[in-house]
Amino acid sequence: MGKFAADFLVGTATAAHQVEGNNIHSDYWALEQMKYGNFAEPSLDAVDHYNRYEEDIRLMAEAGLNAYRFSIEWARIEPEKGIYDAEAIDHYRNVLHCCRTYGLEPIVTMHHITSPKWLISEGGWENEETVSCFAKYCAYVVEMLGEQMHYVCTINEANMGIQSAAIAERYMRQMKANMEKQNLEGTAQIGMNFNSMMENMQKQKAENLEVFGCEKLETFVSPRTPEGDLLVIKAHIAAKEAMKAVKPELKIGLSLSLHDIQTVEGGEAQALKEWQDEFAHYVPYIKEDDFIGLQNYSRTIIGAEGYLPVPAGNPVTQMGYENYPQALEHVIRRVYRELQLPIMVTENGIATDNDAVRTVFIEQATDGVVNCLTDGIPVIGYMYWSLLDNFEWQKGFSMTFGLIAVDRSTQTRFPKESLRVLGSFHCV
Repeated sequence: MGKFAADFLVGTATAAHQVEGNNIHSDYWALEQMKYGNFAEPSLDAVDHYNRYEEDIRLMAEAGLNAYRFSIEWARIEPEKGIYDAEAIDHYRNVLHCCRTYGLEPIVTMHHITSPKWLISEGGWENEETVSCFAKYCAYVVEMLGEQMHYVCTINEANMGIQSAAIAERYMRQMKANMEKQNLEGTAQIGMNFNSMMENMQKQKAENLEVFGCEKLETFVSPRTPEGDLLVIKAHIAAKEAMKAVKPELKIGLSLSLHDIQTVEGGEAQALKEWQDEFAHYVPYIKEDDFIGLQNYSRTIIGAEGYLPVPAGNPVTQMGYENYPQALEHVIRRVYRELQLPIMVTENGIATDNDAVRTVFIEQATDGVVNCLTDGIPVIGYMYWSLLDNFEWQKGFSMTFGLIAVDRSTQTRFPKESLRVLGSFHCV
């Protein structure tokens, strides 16, 4: 078990909608209330991080962490198009100041899955105007808060729509061939109920029209067209340019959800295509960024017949994918071979109700990071997902990734041993 140097960023990550609560102007808040939606339960107060952020930041600092990756919620900042909320800006100013007070480097994500409801009503992430809307929002935030920001991730998991499209395509291919429906849960590194999504599609159209004013919703995680994929990259580039115009010294990148793609005989060609779709085709657009945010949770194995199940006897997480912490080192090495940028591990973690399992996962994953550093790969930080047991999107509150448990009836925090262990890796 290695230690990280004093200037290495060791921390945790959260997303605003998953922890803050009452994000009433976002697309996900609306989706959670829908009769034919795909959510196990609504977010409601979530874990009340909006009001309890100081307690949570203090717990991180006391454990020895020196960084906190969190998102600023676009739907709070701009609840109506072109109208900015001064109270929301003040809130995030206070969060940034709190991080500095407790000695944590804030790593700010400008968009983490959720979008303002009005954006989706106007065509969402397949509408070209989203590019300029996102850039204006990002520039405004930096104008107001940039003096406290050093690292900015524009878009979390910019490739998530492509992954969703690939899963949907596999599902439809099976249905057309009258094959037995495969359980698609656990095939993406995010809490999505893919099977119910497919079953509810027809019923949802009328409800979408009633709630959003359009039948087909292009949320950030909707299956994305190639044009929509390019639009996300355009939004990243436009936002980066807009923020750099305000504060040129900002370190800006985006994050990608990446699997450790492994093959057995016959799967080589498909595996290469999967990596091209998931990562390689973005390289020309992001090679001038200041860093790449790398997010990994497990591996996928591809053979001649396509995706293979988790090897018999190997443990799986609550999310349905393999407990395989070695994947992180493999992905870091592969990314750096193809993109010579500083790498920040913006997410890596495990959903389990056994904190001893979580601790072992963290130890093995961070050992892989130390191996990469020893070999000269410029990894600049490791952010465990997640700080708190929180709202795992469509899965609700059933997935426990957190270093801190929460009794949601009282919102009382209960730090786990894994929080102390992660903090012990940082040399002070």
